[in-house]
Amino acid sequence: MSMTSEKAVLAFTGDVMFGRGVNEMIGLKGAGYPWGDMTALLGGADLRLINLECVIAADGRPWSRTPKTFLFRADPIAIESLKLAGVDFVALANNHSLDFEAPALSEMVDRLDAAGIARAGAGRDLREATRPALLDAAGLTVAVISLTDNEPQWAAGPGRPGVNYFPITLEAGNFGRIQALITEAGRSADLTVMTTHWGPNMVEAPSSGFRRFARAAIDAGVDIFHGHSAHIFQGIEVYREKLIMYDTGDFVDDYAIDPELRNDLSFLFMVTVTGGRPAKVEMVPVLIDDCQATQAIGRAADNALTRMARACGRLRTPVERGGERLVVSVSGEPLRKAA
Repeated sequence: MSMTSEKAVLAFTGDVMFGRGVNEMIGLKGAGYPWGDMTALLGGADLRLINLECVIAADGRPWSRTPKTFLFRADPIAIESLKLAGVDFVALANNHSLDFEAPALSEMVDRLDAAGIARAGAGRDLREATRPALLDAAGLTVAVISLTDNEPQWAAGPGRPGVNYFPITLEAGNFGRIQALITEAGRSADLTVMTTHWGPNMVEAPSSGFRRFARAAIDAGVDIFHGHSAHIFQGIEVYREKLIMYDTGDFVDDYAIDPELRNDLSFLFMVTVTGGRPAKVEMVPVLIDDCQATQAIGRAADNALTRMARACGRLRTPVERGGERLVVSVSGEPLRKAA
């Protein structure tokens, strides 16, 4: 495809969970409350992409067909929260989209569509769940594929609602289907993103198998790999001048805080794309406090920045600290020259 823009900025977050306490705070303090002081930073991007870690519906029947501990639902006003932050895309392939059964999922996708918020990864049948979203970023066409290895019982099928489920394996029968999705998405886009809800909670680094899977996705045509699910951030890797964000952590929630792993710390990942390829990523530290995302400062920022620099170092990814953020060159250009 021909590109009409030389440069675009894509903002990525990890999990956004608007249920339980966050839902209550939205009711008390308004739809913009969960974003704290992050709206200005989000507004500086051409596209904003998140993992939506709940269902948004007026009601629904809690999932009970298989054991499940956490069920997250937000009231419809949460759609206004997404709009106030300028969210352009939500990933729905995760372990909460069917928390209140298929009618609530159907209501959510209708509300998202009515609000003009793109989505991928879940739907009323297999075709809808596997269909990539096509987005415009300052003239750059971006295709987004959403998949998960969570909740295999929720796998969408012909005529069956559910999520875009895939095991994390390179076995030909599995990865061949993923490769077909990537190839098809790439035919319509200048840039391909794979957003993946994968793996266990509270794990600080990707396994070797997950690293092989992400690299295989890049080899198949993905330009930016956007991982989430662990509730804590992991390091990022540059592979073949493409970007792998193994886990982007949490962004908005009401979760209990692990004092060692600090799941209340995360980042806003701002990816600059130049000429249809990721050029650099800037990571702005975020603190979740009282169901609200705020830019981390002081000791909290230093904690997050130090942890991320170490995590990237373990993946042999050079980072530079510029003020209260970290910067990684994806294109190979020197950071000071590219900034």
